[in-house]
Amino acid sequence: MHTMWKGTISFGLVNIPVKMHAATENKDVPLRQLHKECKSPIKYEKVCPVCEQEVGNDDIVKAYEYAKNKFVVLDEDDLAALKKEQEDKAVEIIDFVKLEDIDPIYFEKSYYLSPNEGGSKAYGLLRKALEETGKIGVANMMIRSKEQLAVIRVYKNTIVVETIHYPDEVRDVKEVPNVPENVETAKKELDTAKMLIEQLTTEFNPEKYQDEYRTALLELIEERKNADKTTTAKDKPKPDNVTDLMEALQASLDRAKKDKPKPSQPKKRKTTAKKKVASK
Repeated sequence: MHTMWKGTISFGLVNIPVKMHAATENKDVPLRQLHKECKSPIKYEKVCPVCEQEVGNDDIVKAYEYAKNKFVVLDEDDLAALKKEQEDKAVEIIDFVKLEDIDPIYFEKSYYLSPNEGGSKAYGLLRKALEETGKIGVANMMIRSKEQLAVIRVYKNTIVVETIHYPDEVRDVKEVPNVPENVETAKKELDTAKMLIEQLTTEFNPEKYQDEYRTALLELIEERKNADKTTTAKDKPKPDNVTDLMEALQASLDRAKKDKPKPSQPKKRKTTAKKKVASK
């Protein structure tokens, strides 16, 4: 399993060198966008709308837009220094709380922790202490240039870090429109709803649930492949130097003919017609 972060978790005077691994992965089926006519993949380019030219990564800087079209440009060295300052800090467990005290709306992403060299004993100590007390740790940590609030708990004999949102990142429920305050409910209707809930209540078994859309999409893709209903993107035509040379020569010849001054026509001499006098 790929190691995405190395650091130290500390609580009190106990320090645990650990490695962090992503606990989940995105299983969405990636779909590409093709040009309908030639079935070529669409490219997305970074273009400056003012200069009207493509911009490379070396020509891009980061900035904070504090007002419409007004920015504070942030230097990469400044950002790197802030990141390094935070990464050097150990992940310190600030408090211990009960898991049920945290509403699921705060939870964001899960990571597995494994002990780094020399950390097995301290790792086992924290794991056993968390299991026997039924508590989880609340800590601050830095992941991918962002300071995160996190909880540390045990999942199937493995210590897990769960990143959670800060309170100001969770929107106020009062902003949700059209939520009724009090709704009168008939006792018979409520009893029936509760009975239905009881009938459908069971132990949570994650293996029984699956992404039916993803399964159907993969089956459709495989069916089209087996039926040879596929397409191949056309290669971008390579320039033919001979053709290009002939076209350039012909264009030059046509232009030369067009620009060449026409030869002047000789002027016709005016002739005086002799009048024939008829003799009488």
